[in-house]
Amino acid sequence: MGKDSVSYKCPCCGAPLSFLPGHDKVSCEYCGNEFEVKTVEDLYAKQESLAAKAEAAKESGGWKTDEAGSEWGEQETTGLKTFTCESCGAEIVADENTIATECCYCGNPTMLPQRFSGMLKPDYVIPFKKTKEEAVTALKAFYKGKKLLPDVFTANNRMESIQGLYVPFWLFDSKVDGAAEFKTQRSLVYDDGDDTVTETSFYDCQRSGVAEFAKIPVDGSTKMDDTYMESIEPYDYTEMQPFTTAFLPGYLAEKYDVNAEDSIGRADERVDSSMLELLSGTLENYESQELTNSYVNKLDGQVKYALAPVWILTTKYEDTNYTFMMNGQTGKFVGKLPVDKGKLQKYRIMSFVGASAVVFALLYGILG
Repeated sequence: MGKDSVSYKCPCCGAPLSFLPGHDKVSCEYCGNEFEVKTVEDLYAKQESLAAKAEAAKESGGWKTDEAGSEWGEQETTGLKTFTCESCGAEIVADENTIATECCYCGNPTMLPQRFSGMLKPDYVIPFKKTKEEAVTALKAFYKGKKLLPDVFTANNRMESIQGLYVPFWLFDSKVDGAAEFKTQRSLVYDDGDDTVTETSFYDCQRSGVAEFAKIPVDGSTKMDDTYMESIEPYDYTEMQPFTTAFLPGYLAEKYDVNAEDSIGRADERVDSSMLELLSGTLENYESQELTNSYVNKLDGQVKYALAPVWILTTKYEDTNYTFMMNGQTGKFVGKLPVDKGKLQKYRIMSFVGASAVVFALLYGILG
């Protein structure tokens, strides 16, 4: 976040500057330097401007969340039902032929059907491109070579439980302007005939610009781990289609429980960090950089509601859930694996025995 206030500090030692009564200059009480008022004004004019813009950015603009999604038609909701998992409380949406299924979050098979209500109709959907067979193959490849993996994880019956799920996303479009200040340095190494000299120069660099960001995704489900969801990005939005229920049969679709308004905070974080990354990227000729001040102001923001495809499997091992996700469009795969404690103990023993044998062989060779 940008600084919305300015602290006047001595450019020589960094201590606070103050205008002491009875003086006609601004003084530093620590190093004793004095500065003309005009000099201080010029020195901090840029920071004051940034602070004012940062304050204005907090109070102005915003995202137009009221344009995300549209109302469902009666015929469109006829074939849709919502199932609530009694075990973990997750809400997922399936076609009218689905009576019971396994919860992809906790593995519990018990669900209670109810009519689809209380949610917006998505604007877009990104159709599945990767099949269940491809997801199982990717999962097997992810397991391959993991010698300490519990045997239950390699059982085919578990792999076949992988499910296709449409995850709710809010897509944020934004045009922003921003500015940032950096402390940087550049070194020059040369030989003066007697010694090798390193000459380091320090700079205060200011950068500003305007950028447009399209379809920044924010997961609309509290049940989906944001770290996992952001790890399987990006999606190819050129293949995004206007939403129709024709894409849902054969898959599950989760109902959002984080609305567009409540997703703004995460969208702002992603926009701000992306803008600062762009500004920072212009400092390529410097050896190091430290961000000291910045602001990012959203000039215009639009929001759309979409469903994105994910293959997901959750397996429980020793009372801990382990989740595996694959981007249903691109095939990018992420997951976390447990360790079989019994196998780990055997591996340590074998490693110790092997190391002992090597040491014995070396000693025998030296003393024999």
